[in-house]
Amino acid sequence: MDGSTLSTIGIVVSLAFIIALALRGWHIIVLAPLAAIIAALFSDLDVLETLTGPYMTGFTNYARRFYLIFLMGTLFGKFMEDSGAARSVAHAIMKLIGGGTDKPLRVLVAFSLVPMALTYGGVSLFVVIFTVLPVARHLWQEADIPWHLFILSFVFGAASMTMTMLPGTPQIQNIMPTKYMQSTPASAPVLGLLGAGVVFTLNVLYMRYCVRKYKREGEHYVPPSGVGVITAETVDTGDMPNVWLSLIPMGVVLVFLNAPAVRVDPIFALSIGVLVAMAMFWRRYTNVVETMSKGALNTVIPIVNTCADVGYGMAIAATAGFKVVSTWLLTLPMHPIVSLSIATNIMAAITGSASGGMGIVLETLVPKYLALGLSPDLVHRIVAMSSGCFDAMPHNGAVITMLAVAGLTHRQAYRHIFIGHVVATIVALLIVIPLGILIY
Repeated sequence: MDGSTLSTIGIVVSLAFIIALALRGWHIIVLAPLAAIIAALFSDLDVLETLTGPYMTGFTNYARRFYLIFLMGTLFGKFMEDSGAARSVAHAIMKLIGGGTDKPLRVLVAFSLVPMALTYGGVSLFVVIFTVLPVARHLWQEADIPWHLFILSFVFGAASMTMTMLPGTPQIQNIMPTKYMQSTPASAPVLGLLGAGVVFTLNVLYMRYCVRKYKREGEHYVPPSGVGVITAETVDTGDMPNVWLSLIPMGVVLVFLNAPAVRVDPIFALSIGVLVAMAMFWRRYTNVVETMSKGALNTVIPIVNTCADVGYGMAIAATAGFKVVSTWLLTLPMHPIVSLSIATNIMAAITGSASGGMGIVLETLVPKYLALGLSPDLVHRIVAMSSGCFDAMPHNGAVITMLAVAGLTHRQAYRHIFIGHVVATIVALLIVIPLGILIY
């Protein structure tokens, strides 16, 4: 067996190793270097040189490019959370929903607007789920909706569209490509809006199916008995800032991120948002230093997780097997944007991370595709959307966290994530990619 074939087998084995152990609770920070070692051994590479060379190069390069964006994003989310502004926006939208057992579909669809508004305003998904969970449990109980459907409504609102599709979104997955090519957060707006429309339609149809199914089977709301850390009793609807004032910091971030006349780097846009939130809600912070410190600490796990993913990807990129795979992708008998989408989906699925999978593709493959003459705007939007598709595998860290804090298990609710997020985004890509090829 020649070295390239053995190296390719090593890549497959290392990927299987990551997926299998991640599903058993192993952390990617541990798994990534171990998987890199496996790939190095199959490729007859020096293990120590692989870890200190390609692995740490990918790790540190990602940190250098994105640490400050992660930091300012988590700080912004923490200041919005501690001031009560995020909760104020959530409650204001909830008031428009209403309740009652006669309109569960309306509840499911309308509730998704809460995490959608917060994440599009720049608040982290992890902050948003803690903000909306207590309120959601009261609403689900009132409408007598099975609790496992919460995850369908939440993921639809917080991840499927505002993460990679809606033009101008400040989420990291939409910012990353701008560091590798001449694109903006609002690149290919028509394609993004079309994809969002497809995902919205499919999720509403699936929600309607789920409502009919649980009514037919006589299923009702049952308080979760899992390991959820937030209960309905923790809801505090007391002193909150005015909703219109609460929207201002998020609006400021969006303006400075997207408006051509005042557009600045995402780091500065988020920094301005932090300063505006601090100035507006200063009296609401019991301890500004503590808020800032906790926000900064919230940066650590997400950035290190993604750095580990990208480091693993760069270690794989140094093997002979990767050269075989990348050459195969570039020579597939199809439009290159299609093969780029496939590659991004594969890497996101392997790493269980949209930003991790995208980071690998941006570092190793995108320069080759741009050299083929592809439009940076098209590449930006398709890579972003593709990263937010098969990323939501069972071993995805966000999936595990969301299910845990909601008191749900994979068996109870993962199917909703797969259908509402993965399948819906696949369909959106099947529609958006051909149109993108025609336009660009």
